[in-house]
Amino acid sequence: MNVFAALTVLALLIIIHEAGHFLAATAQGIRVNGFSIGFGPALIKRQRRGVTYALRVLPLGGFVSFPDDDENSEIPPDDPDLLRNRPIRQRALVICAGVMANLLLAWLVLMGQAVMIGLPSQPDPGVIVVAVQPGEAAAAAGLAAGDRILSVDGNELGRGQEAIQALVSQIKESPGSKIHLDRVRSGQRSKILLIPAEQQGNGRVGAQLQANVTGKTRRAQGPGEVLNHVDSQFISLLSRTVKGYSGLITDFATTAQQVSGPVKIVEMGAQLTSQGSSGLVLFAALLSINLAVLNAIPLPLLDGGQLLLLLLEGVRGRPIPERIQMAFMQSGFFLLVGLSVVLIVRDTTQLSVVQQLIGH
Repeated sequence: MNVFAALTVLALLIIIHEAGHFLAATAQGIRVNGFSIGFGPALIKRQRRGVTYALRVLPLGGFVSFPDDDENSEIPPDDPDLLRNRPIRQRALVICAGVMANLLLAWLVLMGQAVMIGLPSQPDPGVIVVAVQPGEAAAAAGLAAGDRILSVDGNELGRGQEAIQALVSQIKESPGSKIHLDRVRSGQRSKILLIPAEQQGNGRVGAQLQANVTGKTRRAQGPGEVLNHVDSQFISLLSRTVKGYSGLITDFATTAQQVSGPVKIVEMGAQLTSQGSSGLVLFAALLSINLAVLNAIPLPLLDGGQLLLLLLEGVRGRPIPERIQMAFMQSGFFLLVGLSVVLIVRDTTQLSVVQQLIGH
């Protein structure tokens, strides 16, 4: 059920993203002829009011199509309602609407939880290991997803973000040194030895961590506390996500190892969902923000790449030649599919369930 919930959230976020593009176009009277979830051949296809809605084979995203790209379209090329014939500001709104929809959804999800369920109560002591990278120090020490770390070298970590910061600081300050951890797995407490690897003078263990949230909630003391909590949580998630993606530029070798594909995302979502409604909400908000930030990157086939072409058109005063745009987008498609296949294969072989079966 946890995996199904994670898959449902992922599919919903993709639909919301594409709906942002779709609604931004139709609200401005721009012609749209397709709304698809996934890529490749259509599994299910329905047509309504001139728009073809489709569910496709490769569930790696989605797209909204326009008559501008249809060579067999009977609409005159000079039709004012074609996307390419609209002012740059209107086209930019259509491009940015998907990112805006995901950011708004993340904020609304956090707000909905705060209003209907309540504010999260104080986390339990310790830090939860969300994921472990094979071949890194954490894996060598025997850490696995789901483990709870309570103390480092006999010093209790405390709760929440402070606990995470305390553990991360200790790791960074101890490259090549021994660290003794108190770990809880399946209700059993044990001690393990962790030796962070050295990287650019700092310690690194190759594990993703989160606060030990309980899923328990409390009533807010007023609208002000709700708004402050939601805004603070949203900004924190957004800033951490932007910082993570910026690492692909500033420290590609390290950050690239932390990039996850669809399989790993679903596994992490299932782990968060197992912690109750708070974990599911956190997964939905974090993934929605990740989709927004990822799509804002100026790479082919992403919204940021299309916006880049539009900005270049504004600077040049005329559209970018169609053959250049086509080559730019096609390279993005093959890059996306190739990267997705690599990540799916890698993440599948790293699934904890698969590893346990291999071990047996």
